[in-house]
Amino acid sequence: MTTPTGRAGIEAELDRYFPGQPEARRAAAVALETGWWRGRFAADLRAAVAAGMITEAQAASLRALSEQRQGLRDRAARIDEPFELFKGFNEIFIVVGLVILFAGWSGVAGLSAIGAVGPTSPRFAALGAVTMAALGLLAVYFTRRRRMIAPSIALTVMFAIAALQTGASLGWQWGLTFQERAVATAALATLALGAWYAVFRIPFAMALVALGVFATAGAALILRGAALPDPREIFLLSADGPFAVLTIVLGLVGLAAALAFDMSDPHRVTRRAQTGFWLHVVAAPAIVNTVALTLFSDGSATAQLALVAFLSFLALFAVVIDRRSFLIAGVGYVVALSLGVLEDDAMLAILTLGLGLVLLGAFWERLRAGVMRALPDFPGKSRLPPWGLVGAAAG
Repeated sequence: MTTPTGRAGIEAELDRYFPGQPEARRAAAVALETGWWRGRFAADLRAAVAAGMITEAQAASLRALSEQRQGLRDRAARIDEPFELFKGFNEIFIVVGLVILFAGWSGVAGLSAIGAVGPTSPRFAALGAVTMAALGLLAVYFTRRRRMIAPSIALTVMFAIAALQTGASLGWQWGLTFQERAVATAALATLALGAWYAVFRIPFAMALVALGVFATAGAALILRGAALPDPREIFLLSADGPFAVLTIVLGLVGLAAALAFDMSDPHRVTRRAQTGFWLHVVAAPAIVNTVALTLFSDGSATAQLALVAFLSFLALFAVVIDRRSFLIAGVGYVVALSLGVLEDDAMLAILTLGLGLVLLGAFWERLRAGVMRALPDFPGKSRLPPWGLVGAAAG
């Protein structure tokens, strides 16, 4: 799913093009890693083909790999926030086929099995396990070999569904109550998704793992006697139940994990940064919605001022860590606050907000560079995405 980095990673990728040719593979890896043949690339490849050292197909593959790695260097220089759902329409085509295949299999071996053997039957759990194994084989091809993005995400979602089916069936067989089955199903599915991520390193899977942790913890609270919450109670700290506290605590844990992934890859050229992105997508709404909805629901002038201060802090925090998810999560509250407080001038405020977001997106790198230079040193600052390359990139 990502371009290989490091000498060992490049050699592993080149093994596909130089089977049984370790010396040629090692020389090509050195050249690609050092960028030695950026200027002489085409001429040297033609000479290698003419000398019989490599085939024309191998030369074409090397050219594509070199251009892909150069794209990574260019992207790092721009300090962009990478986000990919698919690489080309062929991936969409494959996803359509996978969805139809999964729907057909679910009808034959899943949904129909409920009526045929019942969810309490060991056969029903076995069908779920077989589905998980088959999806794993598909992931070996589409994720590991083809490094496709959209099919990998689709397979992850399907794997989660199969894991839930298996967990629910096992809960029935173990004779658990409804609340106990909910905890067991969520926990088993989360563990299965964690194993899926460990094997295939699909960044999107970590978002489902985070949601699975929340579902497991929430089901455990209900098992211990908490009332089933309505949607607002999940985010409203002033509510009687414990779910809002759970939401913000797990949101902060998810944010810490996302920052750990980000800081391990500040240039954002590996799957670690992409994993961090998906964790931010889950953590940001959990944190922003819990605090902002609580302050917004209070209705007092003090709470509204606190909400403005909180959203302003989040905007600064988003710029510092170079993640836009917190801004997206807070935009809705700015609009709602404008409509509730400014009344006749609300639309002018919303117009200004839209213009501000457009300008912020257009000049994000320059703004971030100025903010980071103005801030004093703090722990972890040097491990955040770099900001000193903006001037060179813009030139």
